[in-house]
Amino acid sequence: MVTETTSAAIDKIRCDACPVMCYIKPGAAGACDRYANQDGKLVRVDPHIILERTVSQGGKLVPFSRTEDWDGKIVHEPSTFVTAIGAGTTYPDYKPAPFIVSSEVDGVDMVTVVTEGIFSYCGIKVKIDTDRYLGPETATVRAQGEAVGHVTTSEYGSQMLSLGGVHHLTGGSKKEGRVTCDTLMDLANCKAVELTIDGGASVVVQAGQPPIVNGVKEERMRVGCGSATIGMFAKQWHGKVDEVVVVDDHITGVLSEHQAGKLLDIADTGIKMKGRRSTPGRYFQVADPGTGWGGTNISDPLAILGPFDAKEARPGLSMLMVSTTGEHSSYYVLDEALKPIETEMPADLQFSVERIQENCEPALCTVLFMAGAGGSLRAGVTDNPVRLTRSVKDALTRVTSGGAAVYVWPGGGITYMVDVTQMPAGAFGYVPTPALVAPIEFTMKLTDYAALGGHMDYVKPLAEVRGGDDVRQLPWQNPIPGRRA
Repeated sequence: MVTETTSAAIDKIRCDACPVMCYIKPGAAGACDRYANQDGKLVRVDPHIILERTVSQGGKLVPFSRTEDWDGKIVHEPSTFVTAIGAGTTYPDYKPAPFIVSSEVDGVDMVTVVTEGIFSYCGIKVKIDTDRYLGPETATVRAQGEAVGHVTTSEYGSQMLSLGGVHHLTGGSKKEGRVTCDTLMDLANCKAVELTIDGGASVVVQAGQPPIVNGVKEERMRVGCGSATIGMFAKQWHGKVDEVVVVDDHITGVLSEHQAGKLLDIADTGIKMKGRRSTPGRYFQVADPGTGWGGTNISDPLAILGPFDAKEARPGLSMLMVSTTGEHSSYYVLDEALKPIETEMPADLQFSVERIQENCEPALCTVLFMAGAGGSLRAGVTDNPVRLTRSVKDALTRVTSGGAAVYVWPGGGITYMVDVTQMPAGAFGYVPTPALVAPIEFTMKLTDYAALGGHMDYVKPLAEVRGGDDVRQLPWQNPIPGRRA
């Protein structure tokens, strides 16, 4: 895209792509590094990205039919897709989107409206696969010492962070806003970022990569909570060991008391657990959270046990203690005083520990960019923005981000989330207001576009866009989750 603007100083031109309105010298770029002064013209520095569904460019076909003329498509989609990456923005809102592109798919006239949105209202949701304690819920998350978000509710085998948002971008100090913007952009572009959590750990996060907690790279996420692990592996322990304790910060499981053990007629062992008993064989709060066994703060698993009951326990009784990932495990035998003595683990029990490890999926960081499409985006599509919102809700308009599928939240507005690993590299930029710049595309039938009051005078054919000098074509293929395309 090339736009001429009025000079406010000798040899300088003024960029109108965002509210900063930089004056740019010849040969220099603006504060965002996205626009530059090239021979007196304002140009978009990065090329405009178009995705091509072609085998020759690396696309993969997965056959499901032996029909010789099958072209590899399960759902009929355009072979070429114009993304918003490198397209430019609509600022200051009233301008039509930079590219409104018409194409034909199976005889139906379609249109894709693309723009690079300037998002002050945006953030990132991070899922970190780990049992290790990262910090208390609602604790502040920091980057370079500045608050950029908080710890939110943990989920099954994962810790969750909520980063960014308008209050961190604009509601704090200038440095807080700048650091927040840098952190969000780096994470969205799949770069590694070190975060510290008040009262908790230091963690290096990178989309699609294992988290590094306090300098230790996480290898696997837990197979399940302690109770679930008992249920999954009870039959494999039956007859090989008298008692099993699966240590877990959330729900520690005890085989002999658990319903799975009862159904296998496993005898009571007289074991006494610390913590709060929930239901038979399930214990809460056996220890404080931490980075030790099963996400607790213990390094000695016997610390969560009380004395064995002499009425039910006996010398020689065997016990396996294992964490929910199989990372930690120990085997004990009760002596004459009914005290557990650590002993070399039998091979068949070692095999069961390895089976737990095998069933743990690789630990990864998941980064979802989340934003609300506001005035500049919708006005760039239609002169009556609410019609676009209704069209999205009615599933007449498909929303994508850099060609990647998004999840649009129910309710008001167009609030969406996208997995950043599904997008082409370098899809995100920034403006120093501060705000993130992210691609967004709206695709619909041409007749539907006209009906919602679209900017029909600005529709151009796909062939015209593909022929531009500042266009870069990339292979469009379905990426493997957690991997770069």
